[in-house]
This record gives sequence, C-alpha cells and structure tokens, in this order.
Amino acid sequence: MPGIDREHFIDDHGRVLMLRGVNLGGSSKLPFTPDGSTYRANGFFDHRAVSFVGRPFPLEEADEHYQRLRAWGFNTLRFLVTWEAIEHAGPGLHDQAYLDYLYEVVKKAGEHGFLVFIDPHQDVWSRFSGGDGAPGWTLEAAGLDMTKFAPTGAAIVHQTHGDPFPRMIWPTNASRLAAATMFTLFFAGNDFAPATCVDGLPIQDYLQSHFLRSMQAVAQQLNGLDCVIGYDVFNEPQRGYVGVKDLRADLDTLKMGPMPTPWQAIQLAAGFPQRVPIFPLGILGVPLKKHVLLNAERTSAWLPGRTCVWRENGVWDYDADGKPELLRPAHFACVGDRDVEFTRDYLLPFSRKYAEAIHTVAPRSMIFVENEVEDVSPVWPDAPAHRVVYAPHWYDGITLITKRFFFFIGSDMRSRQPVFGRKAIRRSYARQLGIFREEGAVQMGGVPVLVGEIGIPYDLNGKQAYREGNFSAQSRAMDRSMKAIEDNLLNCTLWDYTSDNINQRGDRWNDEDLSIFSRDQQTDPTDLNSGGRALNAVIRPYPLATAGIPLRL
Repeated sequence: MPGIDREHFIDDHGRVLMLRGVNLGGSSKLPFTPDGSTYRANGFFDHRAVSFVGRPFPLEEADEHYQRLRAWGFNTLRFLVTWEAIEHAGPGLHDQAYLDYLYEVVKKAGEHGFLVFIDPHQDVWSRFSGGDGAPGWTLEAAGLDMTKFAPTGAAIVHQTHGDPFPRMIWPTNASRLAAATMFTLFFAGNDFAPATCVDGLPIQDYLQSHFLRSMQAVAQQLNGLDCVIGYDVFNEPQRGYVGVKDLRADLDTLKMGPMPTPWQAIQLAAGFPQRVPIFPLGILGVPLKKHVLLNAERTSAWLPGRTCVWRENGVWDYDADGKPELLRPAHFACVGDRDVEFTRDYLLPFSRKYAEAIHTVAPRSMIFVENEVEDVSPVWPDAPAHRVVYAPHWYDGITLITKRFFFFIGSDMRSRQPVFGRKAIRRSYARQLGIFREEGAVQMGGVPVLVGEIGIPYDLNGKQAYREGNFSAQSRAMDRSMKAIEDNLLNCTLWDYTSDNINQRGDRWNDEDLSIFSRDQQTDPTDLNSGGRALNAVIRPYPLATAGIPLRL
C-alpha cells in the first residue's frame, strides 16, 4: 500500500507516485437486477427487492475490463459503491451477497495491479429524488412519499418524467424539496429538526449511524486486500437548506426547469399549488422565461399519517384560515445567535466522524475528502494526522452542461463566468486546478490532491460522432481538461468507465454519457483498444514513480 509524505503519494522506496485512473463505473449507481437504468420505469418503486451484484460488471467480465484499463495506462480505480447497494432491503439489513461479490471484484482489481479507493457514491441523495446513493427507506423514514415527487415538484426523476429527459436537469434536484430536506436532516438534523426522531433516535443520528455502519461493513469485508488504499467520505455532498437566510428567496444554485423557492417547495409538498418560474438552459446563463402552476391537484408529498418535518419543527404552520404561514424564514441560517456555515459546522465534523469509523476497521486507510462542487476545501489543519487526501471534482462546465464543444469558450467553475479565447482558457483551467493544490497545502495542512472526477460528455453535438465516427471534438475537449491536470502535476481519476455503456442511452443514468468506453464503438473484441473513445486524448504519458519531486510534466 502506498504511503503519504506531505503532499505526495509515495511507494516503499520513497519515490513520488502519480495516480491516474478512472471512476468504475457510471452504471454502478443503479441496480443490476432488475435493470435499474433510469429510462426504465417498471418496478421503480419496489426499492427493497433489488441487487447490485454485477456492478460495475459481472465477475466473469472483470479480466477483460481490467486488462483494457491497464493497457491504457491506468493504475488507480475510484471504485463506486452506493449505500443502497449495501442496505437496500431495510435498516440494518446488509446485502451479504453484494459484499461477497464486492470482495471478489476488488480482489481481482488488485491482481491486475490496480490501487483502489472506495467511493460511497451519491448524487442528489437517492435514485428516488433523481440521482443515486441512499436507500429508498431513508426517504420513508423522514415521512416522504417518493411516489408523489413528480406532481409536487419535490424532484424531477427520469423514471417518472419519461423521455425526453431534459439535458442535465438532474443536478437541480439538490435544491428541490426531497433532496434538500434529506441533506439537511442527514448533516444538520440535530440543529434544525430536533423534534424529528426515528426509532427513538434523532433523525440525523439515525441516518448517519446507518450510513457509517454500512461503510464499516464494506471496510471489514475488504480488509486484507492490499490494493485498497482508502475510502471517500461522501461524493459531492450538498448542504440542503443549511445556511439559507430567507426561505422565500431563490437559492444560488443551477436553475433549469421549474424552480420553486424553498418556501414554495414546502407549500407544494404540503398540497398547496404554486406558480413558479421556469428556467431554460442557455450557453452563458439561464434567464427567466415564464411561470407555470404546479400541483394543481393538491397532492401531498408526505406519507399518510405523517406531517411535513419542517412544520413539525416550527418552520411553518396553518393560519386561522387553514393556509400555510411561514413562521421562521431564517430557520436554517443560525443556531441560537451563531450563523451557521455548512462546511465548518457540519461537513467537517461528519468527515472526522467518518474517518474515525473507517479507521476502527481499517486503520491504515486514506480518507478522501471533498466539498460541494464549486466550493472551497474544508479548513482542516490536522488533516494529515487522519491520512486525508483532498479529492475535489472539476469539469469543463460549458461542455458538460451544453454537451457541445466550443474551442473558443470556457468557463470558471467557481466564479461561473465565461472565459474566451484558447490561450485564456488554457491559463484559466490551469489556474482553477492549481487552486486545489493551494487548498490542500494551506487549508488542509499539506495533503496529497487527487481530482476525483474530471471528464467530458461523449454525446457532443447531438451524438454526431456516433453517426460519423469522428471523435475529434471529444479529443479536443478531453485534451483541454487533461492539460490543466498536467500543468499542475495532479493525480486524477477520470469520470468514467462504464462497461455497459451504449450510444443510445450512454451510462444508463439520467442520459449522461461520459464513459471512455462503449460496446457500441467496439468493432473487434480481441483488440483492447476497440471500444475506446477519443483514446488519442485519454491515453497520455505520465511518470508512474519518480526518485525525487516532479517539477514539470
């Protein structure tokens, strides 16, 4: 197992290692049995009777995929698991068949020479709130009725929305009621929902304890595999409503489709229709277009016999006329007389708690930490003592959101401003990724940095490459991102490698298509390069181990 020397990964000889790899894989967000591809609606809400055995691929296919990835020069895997994969059947019911499969498929990765770190993946909380990660019963524990999210606007979900699914609308679920409520309860329920308990426990403690025990079960299962170097804390955490100063105001988030304010979202979930603005997708912004009436049927997003957790905790109540009345518009802004800050007050304490839980089972494991996408790193001066690695994510935002490549337009992830001109884009992207190194060195006490996700969509320009076989736009887009990695000598794992990617449905999840491999591009099964996409930009030279500190690549 490699070690850490301040800001570098090192091998047994003290050489500086460079880790380059992939996220494995995009469809690991979904059950293998029955097929959980998000365009399939049948049986969607039967969430306890699923299996993730076979994700990222059936065990009998493992050698093929590992051989291909090694031939392409990769040495590291960010290996996706989900909380749902482990504990889908119900609270405390771990899927031992999945854990056994996980051991075998990770063991085989080690036999092929890979270093592996485990990523408990999630996006916008759960499959049932438009993403992946948490089991369906977590929503039920909070009193939410996942079958009613569509009419109440609590989430936009591919399975209930149907095709065509709006391009890249899924991230907006982070600020819609279902996911925003669950993130708030998970990270900060003790402060903002003290009246809400499950099985005698405050809901924050209930949710966190089940998540931590699930990940401890994974760490226990994989103990003894030297290829496993560590564990991610929580993929792309979201703050929910934490820190919102006025529930009546718009949130400063990606806006697309109908976007209620938090107070409108709470009223919609309680069965009160609201007129909300609709935002279209634009290249350089999302200007207001029109309004629409949601939930005219007065459907409730809460289970029968359950009340809204935010009413239960005094955020709102009914007035004398039976209409919703907001009592605490700044409920989530402070605790007592102290303003709250998500990263400092909630994410960092949880990350410490997670590191301690993993280290009780696997004491040598590295702990891979990230913040919300676009946000700065936690301030964690003693992070090196906990074997922490800073693992932020970065994407070429214009290319990712629009699924088009503009060689003369880029974007700044944190400022959300466009960048014009090839030279300016090169400088900007190098500077943006350089900030990660600075944060790892200064704010986190000097830890290695590994960019956990970076990549490009391959279905650019209306999937033109799939019809014509010309992947030059994809190559240029990938090369632009990878040059920024190289300019900063960064470790990284590309998003992603999906073994069952197909041109029609991409990575099978929310119509995303970022896999560097597809069966539909595979013309010769005996050729390991066959099936690769834009390999002239994906396969790149780098120093595996350096006797000294690399200065330039």
